[in-house]
Amino acid sequence: MDSHGQAEQQAVWTVVGTDIGPLLLAATREGLVNVVFHAADAVRDRALGRLASRLGGRPVEAPGSPLLAEAISQVEAYFAGRRRAFELPLDWSLISGFNRQVLRELAAGVPYGAVVGYGDLARRVGQPGAAQAVGMAMGANPLPVVVPCHRVVESDGGIGGFGGGLETKRKLLALEGVLPEPLF
Repeated sequence: MDSHGQAEQQAVWTVVGTDIGPLLLAATREGLVNVVFHAADAVRDRALGRLASRLGGRPVEAPGSPLLAEAISQVEAYFAGRRRAFELPLDWSLISGFNRQVLRELAAGVPYGAVVGYGDLARRVGQPGAAQAVGMAMGANPLPVVVPCHRVVESDGGIGGFGGGLETKRKLLALEGVLPEPLF
């Protein structure tokens, strides 16, 4: 318990270099809790501050932590083209309700190399008119790449938005063979 009577959930973190830039990976005893794009100093520090306020304690940098070891290994294998699915325990505590339902469906039902429309994903969770809400859920995804919000696209063939930036989304979709590799 912290001084305010709230249960603290200790988190550990590290930054991993990838083809799309540095990713912050954070984990609790429950599993991977957060992945953050473009995790250079300022972005990393803001993300760690948000995690501290949400989890009740400041995350500890621990690149050698057993809680992070498998996540690091699987992320590195994914970007090297040796892994198509993540098999990690996930801590869903940073998201709830409709957003959690949508993200769980995305994680379970949209495999590597496939895409789904916002409206199609809304229908899959029993909310056929909620395409815009699905877009909001994608923007709130605390576990991008591992919970593959980059695989959600517009029904008219557009790429849609992406919290990590459209260039990052294009690179992830190219890695998975959905889009051609950029020429330069």
